[in-house]
Amino acid sequence: MSENKPYSQACENNKQVILEKLTAVFTSPGTVLEIGTGTGQHAVHFARHLPHLTWQPSDHPDNYQLCLPWIEDSGLDNINTPLALDVNQSNWNLPPINGVFSANTAHIMSWEDVKAMFRGVSAHLQQGEAFCLYGPFNYNGQFTSASNQQFNRYLKQQNPAMGIRDIEDLKEVADQNELVLEADFEMPANNRVLIWRRL
Repeated sequence: MSENKPYSQACENNKQVILEKLTAVFTSPGTVLEIGTGTGQHAVHFARHLPHLTWQPSDHPDNYQLCLPWIEDSGLDNINTPLALDVNQSNWNLPPINGVFSANTAHIMSWEDVKAMFRGVSAHLQQGEAFCLYGPFNYNGQFTSASNQQFNRYLKQQNPAMGIRDIEDLKEVADQNELVLEADFEMPANNRVLIWRRL
């Protein structure tokens, strides 16, 4: 790894277990939008191991170029140029996409941003296409671990608008946007992969 590359230890820790789930979901050739690409470590790993896919990185306009060192060093031709994406924009200005992936975004975004993300995802997916959302989630208003509760406290100290989201609230928003929860996989470190399918 060159010194100028941004680095996330969490990405390194979880990229392989997430890939196993994505391999089973994104089986057909197409373009997958990643919301919140961050360092680009996930984008490179998934594009390398899923060569039938074109990976479309995106991130907040203030952050979307962070991933460029990883993408440029990868030499992969199935990763598109990263896009600046504000989920609250009514027009996301995307190329045609066939799936969406996002990791560790729902607890960083405000709740209004989370709702906007679901609206935008639904608007860009066709019937039967998938939205894979990775991260920590609560169930019936309860934390799944003490470490998640501590993490949520830390998030709230950084910004009161952040926080671990409740699965029931997400289901309600998804229902309003013609997305149904098809699968909910337990992952290491008290995280989940939620597979939403466009109706």
